[in-house]
Amino acid sequence: MIGEPALKILGSGDETLLEDFLLPRIESSMFLIGNMRAAGLVDHDRAYEGTYAAALESEKITGVVAHYWNQNLVFQSPDERDLKPLWQAAAQASGRPIGGLIGPNDQVARAREELGITASMVQMDEQEKLYSLALGDLAVPGDLSSGKVAGRRIEPRDLELVTKWTAAYSVEAIGETDGPELWEKSRGSVERSTREGRTWLLESRGEPVACSSFNTAIKEAVQVGGVWTPPELRCRGYGRCVVAASLLDARAQGVQKAILFTGESNLAAQRAYAALGFRHTGDYRLLLLQSPIRIV
Repeated sequence: MIGEPALKILGSGDETLLEDFLLPRIESSMFLIGNMRAAGLVDHDRAYEGTYAAALESEKITGVVAHYWNQNLVFQSPDERDLKPLWQAAAQASGRPIGGLIGPNDQVARAREELGITASMVQMDEQEKLYSLALGDLAVPGDLSSGKVAGRRIEPRDLELVTKWTAAYSVEAIGETDGPELWEKSRGSVERSTREGRTWLLESRGEPVACSSFNTAIKEAVQVGGVWTPPELRCRGYGRCVVAASLLDARAQGVQKAILFTGESNLAAQRAYAALGFRHTGDYRLLLLQSPIRIV
């Protein structure tokens, strides 16, 4: 039918076309933009790489779904009519099974229904509140500005501790199963984050008390994730301080915006982020499967 979007698997040379569509939707497109800038649009199944299926009208992208190396489908498809053709095209072209769905809440909900995902198949399915902050408006906690606590990027000497905390975060927040496989995956993630300078530790009297990461970082914005304080050290403002420390570093490098999402029921985190100046701007969703599925 005339006027229907054409589908295209994006490749080298389509980066500007994709950015023109995603940047106006930056708050819910950070994974898509960040991964594309880190690894390009050619998929060899390495970290950050993915297969991108796009809908185009009049030579402009109107929707995109990417299927990444970690088996997650990530959505940015405002027109619901494009959603199923896009995720099908991305998954078929990548050849990978589907391990999770990430994106705006309504798009993930629709894809879950289209894929026939039942509750018994789900490891985690959480609706999130999406928050945004202009870094010029960051409210720095008093304990951080006074020097009572201090933040720094992690170093190789922090590997064992941050691996332990990353595994604990994955069990508590994502529903992962504790064990050697999780620790190996966590260690690899921490090693990569150390090389990329994306994780911060907060110290009180020289002792680590909390950590926070950027799960995506581009020149325009950073996306906060993996905020963790050990249970015995909570309710002392450490999470708020370590996030602020990371954002001060980002601001010093010229980044102008921070984005994050947190569970709708996580009122403590919502209060902490509001105290830093974050404002609720939308909704997001993460759905992770217990076992990957393949489409026919």
